[in-house]
Amino acid sequence: MSKTEEYLQRFMNGVIKRNPGELEFHQAVSEVAGTIFPYIADKPIYHKMQILERMAEPDRVVMFRVPWTDDKGNIRNQRGYRVQFNNSIGPYKGGLRFHPSVNLSVLKFLGFEQTFKNSLTGLPMGGGKGGSDFNPKGKTDNEVMRFCQSFMIELHRHIGEDTDVPAGDIGVGAREIGYLFGQYKRIENRFVGVLTGKGMEFGGSKIRTEATGYGTVYFMQNMLQRNGDSLEGKNVCVSGSGNVATYAVEKVNHLGGKVITLSDSSGFVHDPDGIDADKLAFLIDLKQVRRGRIKEYADEFNSASFHEGRPWGVSCEIALPCATQNEINEEEAKTLINNGCIGVSEGANMPTGLAGIDTFQEARILYAPSKAANAGGVAVSGLEMSQNSARITWKEDELEKLLETTMFNIHQSCVEYGECDGHVDYLAGANIAGFVKVADAMLSFGHT
Repeated sequence: MSKTEEYLQRFMNGVIKRNPGELEFHQAVSEVAGTIFPYIADKPIYHKMQILERMAEPDRVVMFRVPWTDDKGNIRNQRGYRVQFNNSIGPYKGGLRFHPSVNLSVLKFLGFEQTFKNSLTGLPMGGGKGGSDFNPKGKTDNEVMRFCQSFMIELHRHIGEDTDVPAGDIGVGAREIGYLFGQYKRIENRFVGVLTGKGMEFGGSKIRTEATGYGTVYFMQNMLQRNGDSLEGKNVCVSGSGNVATYAVEKVNHLGGKVITLSDSSGFVHDPDGIDADKLAFLIDLKQVRRGRIKEYADEFNSASFHEGRPWGVSCEIALPCATQNEINEEEAKTLINNGCIGVSEGANMPTGLAGIDTFQEARILYAPSKAANAGGVAVSGLEMSQNSARITWKEDELEKLLETTMFNIHQSCVEYGECDGHVDYLAGANIAGFVKVADAMLSFGHT
């Protein structure tokens, strides 16, 4: 075992000991550390100042009770969180997730990833994440409103436009952001850009909803173009059916590709004819308005079939996992490759397990990790912060051009730090490029 491998093993043993049982967090740190330690092997200042060790420890974790009343008058109780991970290059920035799976491990992994992702955008944003084990599915608008208002009663103490600016995530869309912002405004008596993903009527930004999905596809297009290729004519498997997935479909269609799958927690649909604009409009109404299940798509269109499980057994050239973490395991990664997949761009956060990542890396396919590929959403959130601060609104075409440029620049940063002998290791490139900016800022601040 080399000295670098020994150091990595000691580091991970320490992370696991200090954070017992937090498997998602261990996975996220291990994925980053595996590429960072070889990079800093000949850079003793990072070791001396314990930079990665400090990065793997959040600045603070806030955990609190969130009582609320359902429509039947029953008092319910949830747990709320805000993990403020690192603000070395700007205010904490990261989404709020409302989902039964939310726990400290999930939010620490997301906040750690967010630190690197925000660094890659080139915007002055630190990393954070928060949320609750509250499940908005099946709840009435009034129940969701009462929960959000109770949640903000505590959260407002810890956030601010120059301190911590949350956004939406799974389970937190325009409705929830509106309720949260309204409560913040009542409590603080201030109208400031303390949340992003707001409605256009009260300080929101155009294309914020589309940005993560669009950015994921732009990144894939950048990787293909570097190899003299494009999305034109390619079959694309997409997982998920929320904002990220649906707008990824829209952008793939714009660029000449054909999306043949979408999914939700019940299973996936396979449509060999492709999910065109009309079918996508049906699906957006199904999932976002009627809140139905993906099987109804297959019931509506004869060209489609519904299947249980995940879509990674369907033959495709491009895969865009846009659902949730750890949705591609080692066997599914091997199946994708064996079926002709040449590129993966992650729209969700950490959707590929460590063994699946190793499989993609060994096959040397185009593999874009989430911290690079799905950074478009937080990039436009950062632009929304800028618009709020300046009291201006940019036009849609201006914002989309800024998004496209941002994704191109992130791709170039990954190439700069990940290229070796003509092959680009996008995983290493993204991790190192994100690390360097934050690490050098931390060095500038000293060790206290």
